[in-house]
Amino acid sequence: MPKITQAQRETRRQQILDAALACFARDGFHNTTTADIVRASGVSQGTLYLYFATKDDIIVALADDRHQNEAFLSSLAQREQDPVRGLLALIELHGKGLSDPDRLDARRVGVQGWAEALRNPRIHDSVVDGLTSVREAIERLIRRGQHTGQIRAEVDAAALSRTLIAVFQGLVLQVAWDTGVDLAACGKVIRDMIGALLTPAGRAAYLP
Repeated sequence: MPKITQAQRETRRQQILDAALACFARDGFHNTTTADIVRASGVSQGTLYLYFATKDDIIVALADDRHQNEAFLSSLAQREQDPVRGLLALIELHGKGLSDPDRLDARRVGVQGWAEALRNPRIHDSVVDGLTSVREAIERLIRRGQHTGQIRAEVDAAALSRTLIAVFQGLVLQVAWDTGVDLAACGKVIRDMIGALLTPAGRAAYLP
């Protein structure tokens, strides 16, 4: 029997995850069975179990993949030599993801994951680890901005990071409920909020 390549394995894994994402977005975690995912993916039950031993494994894999994408966005922002520009770029990148209609299922499943994290320790750890990574990336940018004198020194970097994430999570919920949210207007408000925390030099440079 011919061996499949690593690329083929990755393609098959993604095929299963894409099918699971669609099933979870439509029916929720608890109403979706592995048999549903098998039917949607077109693979056999045995093939699915070669990649994921349980449904929880699939849920965690979806969360981990999302966190990898978030880590990539954070990395792009950190590469900016100017920390305030990096912070604003990170907000813009997440905003674009929030407005992407192709990511609607991912957002719906992400919201379900937050709820599931309250009862499932394994999913809780995955969600918290991903959140911590983003929070620490934002906090580093804020502290760099304070070091360069662009962000007011008295700003609590840790609290601001958590607050920005809380605003984003609230928008994720609202967009999941109502696709008519004016994200551009919300983005301007967030930018204005950050502007109020900049020094005069920072405001002159980034928020004319």
